[in-house]
Amino acid sequence: MKTINKLVSAFFLFALALVQAAPPIPGGGGGGGNGTGAPSSPIDMYVYVLGIVAVALIVYFTKKYKNVKV
Repeated sequence: MKTINKLVSAFFLFALALVQAAPPIPGGGGGGGNGTGAPSSPIDMYVYVLGIVAVALIVYFTKKYKNVKV
């Protein structure tokens, strides 16, 4: 492995070690409320629709650019 590859790998490993989610709250939670939690995001209703639209756009642009190159 070249030196630059080792340095880049070490950099990403170091960067991933620094990136963390929020630390856990001691005692099993905070706030003391008995609520049902945060409501779901509005985007949750459209996850399947967004996936289908994404696949359709990928197919459309792939065919569009394939026809231009021929």
